[in-house]
Amino acid sequence: MKLTKREAARLRELAQRYAAVASLPEQSARRAGWERFNMLQDDRPRVLIDQIPWNELNVDGCLDCQVTDPYWQRVETWLLQEMYKWEHMRADMVVDPYIKLRRPIHSSGWGLDAKVTRLLMDKTSDVASQSMENLIREPEDLEKIHTPVLTLDEAQEAEIAETADQLFQGIVGWRFTGLVMHLGAWDTIAYWMGVENCYIELMDRPEMMHALMEKMTQGYLGQIEQANRLRLFDTQEHYCHCSHTYRPDDPTAARGASQDAWAFGLAQLFTAVSPQITADFECAYMKRIFPHFRHIYYGCCDRLDDRLDIVSQLPHVRKISCSPWSHREAFAEKLPRHIIMSNKPSPALLATASFEEDAVRADLRRTIDAARKNGVRLEMILKDISTVRYEPRRLWRYSEIALEECQR
Repeated sequence: MKLTKREAARLRELAQRYAAVASLPEQSARRAGWERFNMLQDDRPRVLIDQIPWNELNVDGCLDCQVTDPYWQRVETWLLQEMYKWEHMRADMVVDPYIKLRRPIHSSGWGLDAKVTRLLMDKTSDVASQSMENLIREPEDLEKIHTPVLTLDEAQEAEIAETADQLFQGIVGWRFTGLVMHLGAWDTIAYWMGVENCYIELMDRPEMMHALMEKMTQGYLGQIEQANRLRLFDTQEHYCHCSHTYRPDDPTAARGASQDAWAFGLAQLFTAVSPQITADFECAYMKRIFPHFRHIYYGCCDRLDDRLDIVSQLPHVRKISCSPWSHREAFAEKLPRHIIMSNKPSPALLATASFEEDAVRADLRRTIDAARKNGVRLEMILKDISTVRYEPRRLWRYSEIALEECQR
């Protein structure tokens, strides 16, 4: 993990740029606005942009890395991307007054390694069509699944801290980030089995799928117990599943316990199953897991407007995703008022042959009007963006339009 003088200078230069932005007085106002919003005290819709096709935005090498060490290259990438978002598509983002460094937490895995075939349409992109081999063909295959073992590399953590002190002293603060737990069991299962096989087995062998979810539930509970014992949960993180989660009642003590942390759950492939399947094969198990956390963000690309009565009853849910596959008016009408509507505008509007600003504005306005009509707090998070046709200004303009519509 030894950095060259040139690499250290590069990280310090980026840290200085970051510190200049993080110290702006407006950051406090932005954070306070999110605190009011998340406490349901401010009804102005919020906008964020994430999960971006960075390969298409790297004009003239502005996002090229110069650091070779994998750990510090990730820090360099994060700094470059945060500054890019702030300069071009800040919307309602907040830049915290410290650099985030991931704790070296390692997992032994579940015991099954997904076998995936990927088809790339653009070799510079991470977006790919994927086909999964079915690794769970018989009930006996469930014996291969084991609760992951979590460990913290304390020696590496000490080394990272020492390097960070040297790099950032006198420039900006830094802190370690811990676990924000991903509780999407069906995302993992889909990689082990393939989506179609999951559907078939839910119909043909529901008892095997219940046994599989019991295994997963025990695995999550086991990891929560381990992480609590090791104090690995990040109780100071204000970002969960692409959403700002600032609240004035956040715990002040960095206890590292799940009871003070956010987590997020989802069952994306359940878009194509009945609400009853969601209740039986997802919610029944998450009801045993979610109580271990302070707050839960639920959903992603899954359609949920037709089963909000089920998922909104899950323990500690504070935000629920309204994906492009949800009927937004029905979603806003049915959503309990103590839960925030976390809308995901369709990224397809950025992938058309030409960028149609009127279509973008109309789409945003439809969502905002639905939320206001029903007295629902609304955040809009543009994410899962596969392409902007190598025209970065589409994203920049989207950010401007979205903010205009939220402030009208």
